[in-house]
Amino acid sequence: MSKQTSRKKTASESTAAPRILILHGPNLNLLGRREPEIYGRTTLVDIHAAMEARGRAAGVQIESFQSNSEGELIDRVQAAASEGIEFIIINPGGYTHTSVALRDALTGVAIPFIEVHLSNIQAREAFRHHSFFSDIAVGTICGLGAQGYELALEAALTRIRRS
Repeated sequence: MSKQTSRKKTASESTAAPRILILHGPNLNLLGRREPEIYGRTTLVDIHAAMEARGRAAGVQIESFQSNSEGELIDRVQAAASEGIEFIIINPGGYTHTSVALRDALTGVAIPFIEVHLSNIQAREAFRHHSFFSDIAVGTICGLGAQGYELALEAALTRIRRS
């Protein structure tokens, strides 16, 4: 799943379905085996498969991208603006607490987004309590494991239907 985006639709397909981008930050490619007592045993592939299935059922195209590189995440956010992405769901991983540049990219493209964390960052080490994204996000979901992505997708679908 690292540095991948799901299949691009043709021009006629992309006009038919809203598009949601799911961004996964550093180390999320290790889900399922990295500290399962904190992050659970669900893999990133499992999360993406569930999101894609729900998106298909809702008539929405889901694209997923993971990178351990801040610059690649920023490039993907910037590209989303010109690709017609309507909503972003992002788990910035460790960049949550450090990346002003990724925050600036999200602010710059003005695509609404929901911040997701598998663990409850407020219940962890003090340095994890501050997020550079929460105050500009539509909402933040943390501490619910992989279900947080599903809840974020439902919220995104509701917002897209209303617009």
